[in-house]
Amino acid sequence: MNNSLLQLLVLAGIALFLILKLRNVLGTRDGYETPPEERLERRAANSRNFEVIEGGPDRDITDHVADGTDAAKALAAMKMAEPGFNVSEFLQGARGAYEMILMAFENGDVDDLRPFLADDVMETFEQVIADRNEQGLSIEANFVGLRELALHDATFDRSSSEAELTVRFVAELTSVVKNASGEVIEGDANEIKKQRDVWTFARKMGTDNPNWALVATGG
Repeated sequence: MNNSLLQLLVLAGIALFLILKLRNVLGTRDGYETPPEERLERRAANSRNFEVIEGGPDRDITDHVADGTDAAKALAAMKMAEPGFNVSEFLQGARGAYEMILMAFENGDVDDLRPFLADDVMETFEQVIADRNEQGLSIEANFVGLRELALHDATFDRSSSEAELTVRFVAELTSVVKNASGEVIEGDANEIKKQRDVWTFARKMGTDNPNWALVATGG
């Protein structure tokens, strides 16, 4: 056997050894192999899934209600229906609305109340104000400040896109009731008292009208 043939056999043996070694390390491919385009799509999907997990809970929601609760799910659904909706911004608006509505009610300013109240709530407020006027009573109130503001509950009807947010308020104010002669018959103008309210605001999400209406009141 000449040297050339011997070298060829040695090289062939080395090549066969390397092939077997690679198959043991990398395995073999049998049957259907995913096309390159599908592999890229799968990688993209996995990447998107990873990003969702990495992002974690929405702090704008979990800062106000516990993660995973019905209220949290309702708030998430509101954000899906209206991506620009922000819970913290809503509560800031509710703070201003509460002071304005409360003071308008105490002072008997019906016209100032109407744009912010649902019809049935407006009827109740109007009746109370009318009864006061018939008795010759008037209220002088001063809003001192808001001690507590917290989201109490949230619900969302996906079929109608109707959202309801219930807010708990604790306010400080001074208030006196006077008779027709201007005499104080109840309260003290120098005494600050606390007032607790639980109000529910409603709005249809995804519409051009950004205003929330007061639909229920309670203590």
